[in-house]
Amino acid sequence: MKNQEIANLLREIAILLEIKGESRFRVLAYEEAARQLENLSEPVEEYSRKSELQSIPGIGEAIAQKIDEYLKQGKIHFLDELSREIPRGVADYTRIPGVGPRTAGLFYRELGISTFEELRSALAEGKIRLLPRLGAKSEEKIRKGLAFLSDQLGRMLLGYALPVVDEVVAFLKERAPVDKISPAGSIRRMKETIGDIDILVASRRAEEVSGALVSFPGVRDVLARGPSKTSIRTGQGMQIDLRVVDPDSFGAALQYFTGSKEHNVALRETAQKKGYKVNEYGIYRLDTGVRVGGTAEEEIYEALGMEWIPPEIRENQGEIELAMSKKLPRLVVEEDLRGDLHVHTHWSDGSTSVRDIAEAARKKGYNYLGLCDHTQSLVVASGLKPDQLRSRRLEIDQWNHDNQGFFVFDGVEVNILADGELDMNDRDLADRDLVIAGLHSGLGQEKDRIMRRLERALKNPHIQILSHPTGRLLQRRNPYQLDLDTLFSLASRESIILEINSQPERLDLKDSDARQARDGYGIPMVITSDAHNPAQLGYIRLGIAQARRGWLTAEDIVNTFSLERLKRFLKRP
Repeated sequence: MKNQEIANLLREIAILLEIKGESRFRVLAYEEAARQLENLSEPVEEYSRKSELQSIPGIGEAIAQKIDEYLKQGKIHFLDELSREIPRGVADYTRIPGVGPRTAGLFYRELGISTFEELRSALAEGKIRLLPRLGAKSEEKIRKGLAFLSDQLGRMLLGYALPVVDEVVAFLKERAPVDKISPAGSIRRMKETIGDIDILVASRRAEEVSGALVSFPGVRDVLARGPSKTSIRTGQGMQIDLRVVDPDSFGAALQYFTGSKEHNVALRETAQKKGYKVNEYGIYRLDTGVRVGGTAEEEIYEALGMEWIPPEIRENQGEIELAMSKKLPRLVVEEDLRGDLHVHTHWSDGSTSVRDIAEAARKKGYNYLGLCDHTQSLVVASGLKPDQLRSRRLEIDQWNHDNQGFFVFDGVEVNILADGELDMNDRDLADRDLVIAGLHSGLGQEKDRIMRRLERALKNPHIQILSHPTGRLLQRRNPYQLDLDTLFSLASRESIILEINSQPERLDLKDSDARQARDGYGIPMVITSDAHNPAQLGYIRLGIAQARRGWLTAEDIVNTFSLERLKRFLKRP
């Protein structure tokens, strides 16, 4: 929890320093420290406890002191001092797509605005276009970016919420008289962004459960406390709503509070047609009022003659009809995966060695791993030149020689340039076991140019996978301009595998696009972690959830294949 929390604060310091006009070197120091904290495979508290913060690359004495200060006092005085000069709301402007620190500083210095509401007013009055280096076109871009951000406010990324939920659930299991416990709501349905966190508990000692929650170490505020519902806010600003129900009604309550609203409405209509009533207390016969189930969630569906429906697909998109006919697909689960085909090492922008990340993947029970470091044009990610790839190959070959039964693919994530060319020649691509291609620059191009780039790149016979196909960053950047039908047709025609990237900010392809690619075009997909350190291999949980929400099965995902089958599948003409 603290790694990301402190990384966010260090990044905020970097933004405020840049707005102030401090040296780029100082700004970059905080940005790099934030990146290193995000990539840590251990809790930052452990480094602090052992007085080893300065052993983390990019963290010197001054920043280490600020991290220690936050861990001990819950605040960074330097950030407080900065915010007296420049309100912290000004830094929030950089969350608007297309607005950087300099532009955010311009809003504050020239117009004296420091809140989103003040920015909306300035946009409405046409003041933004009058600022230096801006104009009507920039003003419209900022207006659209603010509208995009406004849609995301009050929601958090699934990948950031899940670890908090796991901690709270484990804490309550240990400290409270809990019979049963489960997340509910959108987090149980594993939506990519969620609002408040819902947790449901079965217990006959509700007061003790409530008392345990308010004593959770991460609590900042207690918003409400009652006999059956308690709400808290964590240090990261997440609201957690706890409901305690009688154990006899736990299954019905879990079904009801999991949702979605559309699924529940359709389920209740189905129940009524069959002579039943369903609510959060159970399922009852309409003619006699007799309760026929509700202790377990499965009893609700079983009483209606249905298969139990996985939470991820409870969106009223055909799941009820298929459950009635007992034809629901067996959705992919993490245990189906045999390996991960997109990870990075310290050869490019990862933070660990070939051996360390391979060992971590083997401990997860995988049979193979694809090392796909960036290539030469992506300087910001320390992209590799051909001679560096040859040096890395020696490490990979040594691993494969010493570790029979676990295979490391020598791969790359090649960059698609502005004209559709790749930043590596065909001879060097042909030497790789695995070639992923992706757009990492020029993402603001018009749709026609983007599609021409993709078409030119994906016709290259060495490309096997298209990474993060739409380029979106959740709550930060919309997908680049695409014609998805054209892209899917192209991928199908050129036998390209599409990636479901599990990074919390990406989850790209999104669920509905993945389902369209499979149902409409028969395109195979791969679920990858895009891990930059061993701990991030665990992000695969998010990609699995995205695939399940897209109704995908193990047969739709190529990294469920055995190593021998996968090698045959990846082989190009």
